[in-house]
Amino acid sequence: MYLALFTYYIKIFKKLTGYKVLNFIKLFIGFYYSRIINKPLQLGLPVFISIEPTTSCNLRCPQCPSGLREFTRPTGMLQDKLFESIIFQTKKYLHSLTFYFQGEPYLNPDFLKMVSFASKNNIYTITSTNAHYLNEENARQTILSGLDKLIISVDGITQEVYEKYRQGGQITKVFEGTREILKQKKILKSKTPHVVWQFVVFKTNEHQISDVKRIAKDLGVNEVKIKTAQIYDFEDGHNLIPENDKYTRYKKDDSGKFVIKNKLLNQCWRMWQGCAVTWDGSIVPCCFDKDAKYKLGQLKSESFNSIWFSDEYNKFRKSILKSRNQIDICNNCTEGTSVWVKD
Repeated sequence: MYLALFTYYIKIFKKLTGYKVLNFIKLFIGFYYSRIINKPLQLGLPVFISIEPTTSCNLRCPQCPSGLREFTRPTGMLQDKLFESIIFQTKKYLHSLTFYFQGEPYLNPDFLKMVSFASKNNIYTITSTNAHYLNEENARQTILSGLDKLIISVDGITQEVYEKYRQGGQITKVFEGTREILKQKKILKSKTPHVVWQFVVFKTNEHQISDVKRIAKDLGVNEVKIKTAQIYDFEDGHNLIPENDKYTRYKKDDSGKFVIKNKLLNQCWRMWQGCAVTWDGSIVPCCFDKDAKYKLGQLKSESFNSIWFSDEYNKFRKSILKSRNQIDICNNCTEGTSVWVKD
């Protein structure tokens, strides 16, 4: 376990350069100085971005816009030309790239080609998948692409429990996909990707937390992440909110209404260190803006740098510093509420 974790962190540090470290320091100084003066000061460029390979998904999860098929924004798939343009503009300072915003990444036929392109440009690559497409060939190509971290959603260890949230999915596919990626790692003698089982806790599956950790360990998964769930319309309660207070981000107030546990401070590091990019090139503040309500720029017609330092972006950062509770995407934020368990 310790050797695997050591290798994992070495891989992260190897993606650093002197310029990237300096840029991070500039971001850090700008963020904390902005909090002091209560005005946005952006000195650096993003060290982390999420990018959306596709909005399409094979599952019908009830708390997900992709699953519900309820986007009000355009849907589609990220194209090579746009993706490569983004990498060329950001690779000097970008450390980490998550190939996920909404949708199932493996549904984009060029997904692993994009991962390979980012990896060759010294960027730490991550994706999140439901594992239904991790057959032998996809697993092999995933490893050959240089993907650094693979997050697999495992929200139940029996079909009865799993399908209560992952509607349309098969837990056997998740197990098979996990085994295949671990098998191909051994065949190709690769230390990557770092395989994470992510278990989002609902009332329907909270009794299986110890089981998922045990099974992951038996299979040889590198890490288990136990995560609280974002619930829409939680104020009057919801049948997905866990009973165990440790695994929910909500609590009842004196009136009997549910409220989010963490205090919503007028600050957010995410607004300084990174952003999310939709499949069609719109830049939005973070992954909580699932429907791209707060578009801050369009990469098909503007450069990344011009958007990042724009008046429009700083206006949004200022709103975070002044009255974050007035921004709807912030009112269900996970900052400070996720629970991690490493095995």
